[in-house]
Amino acid sequence: MAMENASLPGGPISELIASAIEYMVDAGQRSVLFLDVMRQRGDQYRDHVAQTAPHVLQYAAELIIDGRKLDEPVNYALVRIIPPKNVEIDLKRRPFIVIDPRAGHGPGIGGFKADSEIGVAMNAGHPCYFIGFLPEPMPGQTIERVAHAEALFIEKVISRHPDADGKPCVIGNCQAGWAVMILASLRPELFGPLIIAGAPLAYWAGVHGKYPMRYSGGLLGGSWLTALAGDLGAGKFDGAWLVQNFENQNPSNTLWTKQYNVYSKVDTEADRYLEFERWWGGHVNLNAEEIQFIVDELFIGNNLAAGKIEMSGGRKVDLRNIRSPIVVFCSKGDNITPPQQALDWILDCYADVDEIRAYGQTIVYTVHESVGHLGIFVSGGVAKKEHAEFSSNIDLIDVLPPGLYEATFEAKGADTANAELAVGQWVMRCEARTLDDIRAMGGNSPEDERRFATAKRVSELNLAAYQKYVQPWIKRMVTPQMAELARNMHPLRLQYEAFSEKNPIMSAVSSVVERVEENRKPVSKDNPFLAFQELMSKQIVHALDSWRDSQEAMSEAIFLNVYGSPALQVAVGIDPKSEPSRRREMSPEHRAMLEKRIAELESGIGEGGLREAALRALLYVGSARGMVDERSIEALRRARREHGGERMSLPEFKMLVREQFFMLLLDREGALAAIPKLLPDDVNQRRTAFALIRDVLSASEDITGERASRLTRIASLFGVEAGGERDSNVAPFDPKAKAS
Repeated sequence: MAMENASLPGGPISELIASAIEYMVDAGQRSVLFLDVMRQRGDQYRDHVAQTAPHVLQYAAELIIDGRKLDEPVNYALVRIIPPKNVEIDLKRRPFIVIDPRAGHGPGIGGFKADSEIGVAMNAGHPCYFIGFLPEPMPGQTIERVAHAEALFIEKVISRHPDADGKPCVIGNCQAGWAVMILASLRPELFGPLIIAGAPLAYWAGVHGKYPMRYSGGLLGGSWLTALAGDLGAGKFDGAWLVQNFENQNPSNTLWTKQYNVYSKVDTEADRYLEFERWWGGHVNLNAEEIQFIVDELFIGNNLAAGKIEMSGGRKVDLRNIRSPIVVFCSKGDNITPPQQALDWILDCYADVDEIRAYGQTIVYTVHESVGHLGIFVSGGVAKKEHAEFSSNIDLIDVLPPGLYEATFEAKGADTANAELAVGQWVMRCEARTLDDIRAMGGNSPEDERRFATAKRVSELNLAAYQKYVQPWIKRMVTPQMAELARNMHPLRLQYEAFSEKNPIMSAVSSVVERVEENRKPVSKDNPFLAFQELMSKQIVHALDSWRDSQEAMSEAIFLNVYGSPALQVAVGIDPKSEPSRRREMSPEHRAMLEKRIAELESGIGEGGLREAALRALLYVGSARGMVDERSIEALRRARREHGGERMSLPEFKMLVREQFFMLLLDREGALAAIPKLLPDDVNQRRTAFALIRDVLSASEDITGERASRLTRIASLFGVEAGGERDSNVAPFDPKAKAS
């Protein structure tokens, strides 16, 4: 009976056969369409690399400076981003300069779609510039020469915006982040706020069981392989190897998921895939000297935060010299630049938050919970949230009192107080933090530090041996023609070439695509064979992830045991019992300057007028909350417009904030006691100023607890009642009033 029922029309077997036929038709069509996407990718790659200046910027751009024409030529260029017709730019707002990483790929990823770093900055009204690069480095080009060129570019931007309300905000993505930090330490006067996105700055940092890329230098025996790759490239390093290193971190995505996602969703996914692959396949080269500097000084040497990098003329790179606010954006989902590598430079440079303040620095960090490395500066969701908030609130960040803060974001809702004072869909807060908050993320033990120091020393010995005994022979053997052939034969390049129309088989694929598209019959969502396909895909991903995890665990074990060997440490000159510390003491010169500045501030506590008194009062009451909310800053900005009298420039206002903040820090009671001396005799002016203080403080939440107690004390100093009414002749400040 069961067999009879199964054979009836519409029975289980016939349904299964129908599902199989439906799936096979769909799978066959998807296979053809997928191969055609691969053909388009190959042809796109060939067209892209044939361009003189390939990039993936979505926006039109005007060339401002061609770095190849400088006295010390580099393959970098400065361009002005031409805003779309529907975007209004305010030339009085500070310009933004976006610098993309030269880490194997070409430029433009910071502005390759509307929801990007460039896109959200322009939507916030800022003029935008972009520093990009060509595929081939100039002869003799070095990291220091590139830094010099970028300084000239920034000087040019500053000269084009004399009326801007601040120095340019510079965004450094990934490898461009450490380059920007180096330049800002050498030329601090050029910079407004820095946004350092996904950039490694503390190269040894991490935690056990995660982020194994930091072990690579030691496992390969150091940077001699970098030197060998540069010599085999006839003085050039093929950036495709950097891309290969990136892909090796996630084999399931590289070998399966990325392509399978296109195959399984070929009707909708092709455009997005091709858009990204245009950038991903745009490999660029570096001079051998450039990559050797990067590997020796940064990734293996970890000399940046330690202040051990020395430029020509004996100039030391000291990150403590940076005077602009530094915004560090990192993610727990980033296995290339984990939070420890993005943030632990702060632990190397400073003993505590007071020392950060002693250098006049403002550091703001934010840690995303899940986004991967590329998503930090590519994801549209990140652009619309974090980068949009940074762009809209860059002036808030610029005037923050010195210290360490974490930027947090809260979605606006129906119960958000004074929501109209916050731009966009999020409310940004900068919450005060200590170095213990960074230490809580995990980091190296003294034993780990000795291991990395040992790996560094082994690298130096191996590199010296290679340079003495092998390098001369390699340089004599390799010709530029041989090096070019080797670059063209790189597996990453061949995978694009093999699927282009250069391959006659792919030409045959393109001839049947139109017919397949005309007869396209997608499989139904509930088809059991489609479910089996998805199950098999998940099994493949699981197998590749398990293989990766086992390889990473083995790599970590090898590194920890080999470089943790006391015998090896002694052999290379590392004391196995030492307690290494990378933190530097404050220099006598800086200490003397600091003492002089303290004396100046203390002597000026009783100087000023109503503006100084009001700002001092605001800082005193507001500091009880331990955070700054963008709504409070917007309320203050509107109050200044309505009642501020003579307009202060943003740099002047920033200086005033810092002076009053430090006065409170040095002598709180003395600074508060001096407030009545700064106030005018006119009680109406004092009432108005106090009412504005109260409005700004209440813009984000009700004034309660310690803030209420402090506000009562300020009312007493101002000679007014804390809850009193304004003078009848004074118009109340309306936080909902539309900004002029």
